[in-house]
Amino acid sequence: MPNPPARARVTLTGISSRTWEHPADRGALVALRKLKGFDTVLKAMSGLVSERAVRLSVLGSAVRVDERQFARVHRLLVDVATVLDVPELPEVYVANNPLTNAMTIGIDRPFIVINSGLVDLLDDEELAFVLAHELGHVMSGHAVYQTLLQRLLALSLGLASIPLGGLGIRIIIAALFEWSRKAELSADRAGLLGVQDPSVALRVHMQLASGGHVGDLDPTSFLAQGQEYVGAGDLRDSVLKLLLIENRTHPFAVVRAAELRAWVDAGDYTAVLGGSYPRRTDDGDATVSEAAKEAARSYAEAFQQTQDTLGRLVHDAAGWMGTAKTWWDERFGRSGD
Repeated sequence: MPNPPARARVTLTGISSRTWEHPADRGALVALRKLKGFDTVLKAMSGLVSERAVRLSVLGSAVRVDERQFARVHRLLVDVATVLDVPELPEVYVANNPLTNAMTIGIDRPFIVINSGLVDLLDDEELAFVLAHELGHVMSGHAVYQTLLQRLLALSLGLASIPLGGLGIRIIIAALFEWSRKAELSADRAGLLGVQDPSVALRVHMQLASGGHVGDLDPTSFLAQGQEYVGAGDLRDSVLKLLLIENRTHPFAVVRAAELRAWVDAGDYTAVLGGSYPRRTDDGDATVSEAAKEAARSYAEAFQQTQDTLGRLVHDAAGWMGTAKTWWDERFGRSGD
């Protein structure tokens, strides 16, 4: 499809990943780390999973992007990396897969894999959003946990036939799924900051939902559909929505569009473009309690505002309690369990 002309964008010099990290992302990670046995599993899996083995698998089955291979993708990567002031470009690979998906994996040196179906579907601006989204994952350090999730999923298949087999691992997998959905909301914000056009971000979500029939969709109706889904308040709907997403790494496209629109409408996006954002040089001064308080405040506001109170309460309870406890312990000097 034809590509629209490029627009001038603001370079976000020294931007910290804290700028786009959704409080629920950080809250879910805090809660995840408090799960009994999580640290043990993380250390064990990190030792078992060879970074080189993971990289070699992709190196042998996909195409590495550079100035000569998938030059279009490379050019867009450099553009959004410049806008987000990424310290070091990660490797990017295009995999032969018709599914419209991309992921960031790796433990020591994260890299990005984009499916060919996504490259074929999206125009330049839309693909730039996806690349900035994945760079957001890289800069937020999400790749470690995504890699852990993929390996634990593979391990759990071998335990499926055993009664109660790997129950502890399954609990951690469920928590990682919850975190993964939250992390996508963070990365969507990074994607928007990379392209600096909310209509492009919305168009990507419309593309993902429609399978490429974006010309048949209406942005206002699409956003209204997302609000309808998020706000469905019937008890049965609340339970059904929990069941629908429990094994999904990504929120539904209409939900992602609604969440990102809410961030824009709140004024945070405009403030960042105006230069009001945390810098990486100050990351060392950011305390756990600050993140915990922000996350707890976010959960409380969501609970007060949403019509889907049961679904929101159950879905976010672990993250809220985890962040609230961290803030309490740090503020009043009480040691954790």
